Amino acid sequence: MKRFILVSTILFSVVFAGNAQKYAVVDMDYILKSVPAYESANDQLNQLSNRWQKEVEALLTEVQTMYKNYQTELVFLSAEMKTKREEEIIAKEREANELKRKYFGQDGELFKRREALIKPVQEEIYNAIQELANSRKDKFDLVLDKNSNSGIIFAAPKIDISDDVLQQMGYGAK
Repeated sequence: MKRFILVSTILFSVVFAGNAQKYAVVDMDYILKSVPAYESANDQLNQLSNRWQKEVEALLTEVQTMYKNYQTELVFLSAEMKTKREEEIIAKEREANELKRKYFGQDGELFKRREALIKPVQEEIYNAIQELANSRKDKFDLVLDKNSNSGIIFAAPKIDISDDVLQQMGYGAK
């Protein structure tokens, strides 16, 4: 019986090893930093984000100033004037929040610009990885990003094809 289990285990191991899948690892951070279009797009997005953030902060500062002035003048204002000033402050605050949502919201301008600028670069990288994985004589069944939270603890440098992906894209390795 022990002999049967041992032979079965060895046979199973040989069959499983014969059908082993090929894996490769890429470093997407390294690839993205090596693609000039990505760096340029990232710089554009950072500049836009900073400019828009300053616009929103300017409106919020204006709201704070309006509120401080209101607090200072509160004792001198009639009930009608108090209501009017409160409504102005609330309207300005809504304007600031709406601007923030317009620029930075889930479907805001920053999201749209990121889609327009970065998605083509990501698709180019994906296509290069797919072509590379399918064109090699030892085709890869799975390509993993070693920098994502996929749970990879160790990746042997010999299976990192990041430089190959950059060459496939025409950028060469750094």
